[in-house]
Amino acid sequence: MQTSKRLDQALEKLYTAFHNNTLNPECCKQCAVGNICDNTDSWKHLSDGHGSLQLNYVGRVHETLGRRFNGYTPLELLQIEAEFLKGCGYTLPLHHKNERPKNPTSKTTLFKGLSAAIAFLCTLDGIHNVMDPTQLLNFTTERKPQAEAVG
Repeated sequence: MQTSKRLDQALEKLYTAFHNNTLNPECCKQCAVGNICDNTDSWKHLSDGHGSLQLNYVGRVHETLGRRFNGYTPLELLQIEAEFLKGCGYTLPLHHKNERPKNPTSKTTLFKGLSAAIAFLCTLDGIHNVMDPTQLLNFTTERKPQAEAVG
């Protein structure tokens, strides 16, 4: 399966963060997009809230100018982060009154969030989900022949 350079880089950064325990959904530098953006929090200035899908003025300007951050538009970055946070079990946007996972940095929680983010990253590039086990194993279900109608 052919993947884009931006997807390869994002997957490598997310994989590394997950295995190095440097993935944290509540930190703008260590969340999914924070890691994709080289552990900077500059992307958080594209919206007014962590987990929001609404670009603010700064975000709209960057989007209108066609700016990309490690290959992704400002709106794509917000969408990636939203998928990651929802996958982790958060109600968006992040707010102390909204629902959140009991243990946000547990491997199980992070894996669920990472799986959701990776599925979305693949959708952005128009490819099958690289984490789909049927794709990894080149597996297809067998179809049983249907009985012919007698009559």
